[in-house]
Amino acid sequence: MASTDPTHVTENQSREEESLSRECKELIPTLPREKGWTVRYLYLFQGFWCNPHRIQPIYTFQKQFQAKDSDVIVATYPKSGTTWLKALTFAVVNRHNFPSSENHPLLTSNPHHLVPFFETSIYGEMIHDQIPDLSNVIERRIFGTHVPFPSLAKSIKDNSKCKIIYLCRNPFDNFVSLWMFVNKVKLESAPTLMLEEAFEMHCNGTTRYGPFWNHILGYWKESIARPEKVLFLKYEDLKDDVNFYVKRVGEFLGCPFTHEEESSGVIEDIVQLCSFEKMKELEVNKCGTFTRDVGNKHFFRKGEVGDWVNYLSPSMVEKLSKIIEEKFRGSGLSFRMCS
Repeated sequence: MASTDPTHVTENQSREEESLSRECKELIPTLPREKGWTVRYLYLFQGFWCNPHRIQPIYTFQKQFQAKDSDVIVATYPKSGTTWLKALTFAVVNRHNFPSSENHPLLTSNPHHLVPFFETSIYGEMIHDQIPDLSNVIERRIFGTHVPFPSLAKSIKDNSKCKIIYLCRNPFDNFVSLWMFVNKVKLESAPTLMLEEAFEMHCNGTTRYGPFWNHILGYWKESIARPEKVLFLKYEDLKDDVNFYVKRVGEFLGCPFTHEEESSGVIEDIVQLCSFEKMKELEVNKCGTFTRDVGNKHFFRKGEVGDWVNYLSPSMVEKLSKIIEEKFRGSGLSFRMCS
């Protein structure tokens, strides 16, 4: 469990206040707010619900980040298979740098350290007027984000040829995974988030980076309009035929697998290296930490399709099904809820 040391809490609050720019200090109190899944309020920022301490990093990211044409952005709604997609993308892009799986960085580093989040790892620890030093990031640069498409830095969306890979998950499994995760990493002093309360917030869209339907549809529509820019993947499809989609990722990123690589089992090696079972048993993912409050182990639970049936009541299923039908009607996007 996370620390409840009051000194730690006070230090965090002081640092967060210090890191805010004048614009954000003036903006945040004016934003609509709702109770979130944690003890904090969520604020409606640029059309999505956001933890207050993430607003400044996202604002700074939007203003400062300069994308390169070769950059790769791994984007997801939280708990949609982010860790897996980061690992697969890193392995595909860097397969010539690390041809042997025996000394691969994924064996000693969590995917979230190898593919850092803009809003936490890169800009999350910066004072508002600081510019992060990205000069030591290995080319080809790979970054992660939960930020909705409209709120990405303009250099990513419009001013470069960088690529975006988006992974979505069916809203039933996504909800259960997110609910379980939040309860695992919450402060000991915080009350347990009850399933029913969390479900209502999920259905209302008041979750981090939500509503989930806006998040998914933003990237979905962009993938249709600009398929050379955004590759849209589904977690359930990845589970069904990961080899096919690893090959598809290579093609999309302009580094397709050669016939020699395919025949020698390079794709299979990547799939094995990045498998849930393999990563979950690595020492770094058992004992390492992502942040002070979140251990690497918390990113690995079950990774199954259809686990939601063990948690949701028939009335919950009916309610969420209606929301999905309403929000995604006419989009051409559908979800597979069970394996």
